[in-house]
Amino acid sequence: MSATGQGKQERDRPWIFRTYAGHSTAAESNKLYRGNLAKGQTGLSVAFDLPTQTGYDPDDLLAKGEVGKVGVPVSHLGDMRTLFHEIPLERMNTSMTINATAPWLLSLYIAAADEQGADRSLLSGTTQNDIIKEYLSRGTYVFPPAPSLRLTTDVIAWTYSNMPKWNPMNVCSYHLQEAGATPVQELSFALATAVAILDNLKAGGAIPEEDFPKAVGRISFFVNAGMRFITEMCKMRAFTELWDEICRERYGVEDERYRRFRYGVQVNSLGLTEQQPENNVYRILIEMLAVVLSKNARARAVQLPAWNEALGLPRPFDQQWSLRMQQIVAYETDLLDYADIFDGSEEITRKVEALKDEARSELKRIDDMGGAVAAVESSYMKRQLVDANSERLSGIETGDQVVVGVNKYIESEPSPLAAGEDGGILTVPEHVEGEAIEKVKAWREARDQAAVDAALKDLRAAASENRNIMEPSISAAKVGVTTGEWGRTLREVFGEYRAPTGVGKAAREEAGDLDAVRRDVEAVSAKLGRRLKFLVGKPGLDGHSNGAEQIAVRARDCGMEVVYEGIRLTPAQIVNAAVEEDVHVIGLSILSGSHLALVRDVLDRLRAAGADDIPVVVGGIIPDEDAREMKAQGVAAVYTPKDFQLTDIMADVVKIAGHAGERAA
Repeated sequence: MSATGQGKQERDRPWIFRTYAGHSTAAESNKLYRGNLAKGQTGLSVAFDLPTQTGYDPDDLLAKGEVGKVGVPVSHLGDMRTLFHEIPLERMNTSMTINATAPWLLSLYIAAADEQGADRSLLSGTTQNDIIKEYLSRGTYVFPPAPSLRLTTDVIAWTYSNMPKWNPMNVCSYHLQEAGATPVQELSFALATAVAILDNLKAGGAIPEEDFPKAVGRISFFVNAGMRFITEMCKMRAFTELWDEICRERYGVEDERYRRFRYGVQVNSLGLTEQQPENNVYRILIEMLAVVLSKNARARAVQLPAWNEALGLPRPFDQQWSLRMQQIVAYETDLLDYADIFDGSEEITRKVEALKDEARSELKRIDDMGGAVAAVESSYMKRQLVDANSERLSGIETGDQVVVGVNKYIESEPSPLAAGEDGGILTVPEHVEGEAIEKVKAWREARDQAAVDAALKDLRAAASENRNIMEPSISAAKVGVTTGEWGRTLREVFGEYRAPTGVGKAAREEAGDLDAVRRDVEAVSAKLGRRLKFLVGKPGLDGHSNGAEQIAVRARDCGMEVVYEGIRLTPAQIVNAAVEEDVHVIGLSILSGSHLALVRDVLDRLRAAGADDIPVVVGGIIPDEDAREMKAQGVAAVYTPKDFQLTDIMADVVKIAGHAGERAA
């Protein structure tokens, strides 16, 4: 009940308070979780490191530099056991941001819960398990779309029977907006993904026809909310109404409870700025309003980024600050006393209807292509996101889209928030990776290898025979199979996949003064004797490709020949490509915090190949101290989020190539 003209009624219950967290080791992350829960957090949101998300152990070649950087490494049941030490899983609501390896991490979670004596039917929480958006924006996919969708539906079918309180899939539009999606694209691409999953589930027959509406009711969503909070709030109202429409008309769901749009949210991190980072506190609060003000479209769970995430990893205090923001809005204001304050507003209704009409048109376009998977494989969705992000960046570069402290009101006092010895961020120590490697080796030595071999054989058979993957995965977890072994076994059955980059047809010519840079490219190319060639590479497991894509597009628009092969390349592959393609400059994009190790590896390999005359530039979320260290090692230039004028970066690249050419001559 809520307040009416007759007086106040019982307050609504607040949403679940979460903080997206995890780093370094399972033990350190457990300490962080228990501290956050003690401060009033009411649910957990687990961030896994990139090797865990992509199915590698810490000692794998591709894991180099990535262990414990963007989340917690979970290599086996022992790590999962440590991660939730003294946290009763039967009473906890746990969200796990995990996709390609979702069946495996859920299996480890179940095995840990079994050890605690938990009743599986009481376990509540969410596995993100949305692989389609990984092909579009976040990049932690592993397998091709068809087997990936099968793994998603395996989790949905198994949890329906065994863990009825679990949300087996979180259709995730959050990362679509982080990749530049407009509100209409976020609406339509996310809903198209949900339709693809449910169509696949229905066609597979794993759930009886009469029970299908209940399975629909377990699908949840995870959204984003940006600074245009009126539009974002209207987007959420449009989401609720369109989802109700789809459930009723496409799937015949009659019970209103199963048509509810249940969603969690993390507000926008894309708009957080490195410059004047204290302003981000206000941005986060404003963005949160979009998902809590409208009762009819209010989030079930909210997690907020910290003010310093454009600088690096947040510290416990920074996460506490964001948690307190939620608690103050929920408990100190009268927000939860009232019915929906926007019902009856003609302006809001007009905006919601306009968003719905545009989203329906886009949904029909995707449906006519054959659905979301076809739109991924044809690179249609990816191209749309790259174009939208190019337009967003163009607006910031020209000043049409004002960002306070970045392109307007840039005069500032020094911020005391980032002035301490730690630079205002948490840094993962370099020794974490070495220790993780030793621990996983010791784990393998201590287990029953015959039991492991038998479990992997059954896992392989289940994958090959189209049996549900969950029971074999749980059995494998309990005998000590590692994340890398699970991932390798399924790679051998399903193969690996490289998604379209979306760069090929994404050219734009407006933003910035391209004419001057084009003239410089022509002049330098003439001196070099051929077209200036620029390799854009993403070493390691970081799949956030938005920046690399925009750099590749702008370089091509400036007249350079661009080599860009997408995400997840080893330093060896990047150096080999640079030598074989005879490039003039290498640009490395690294957002996972693994820049020191990966850049060092690339530079060492260039020297070994006799190609250390090729200049290297690096972009990413890089602290000043690390930037100085890389320049001392030989990096020609370092760019961070404050360097938003892409055309200026292109001018630098041309000068660097020209100077290198003069030295070589």
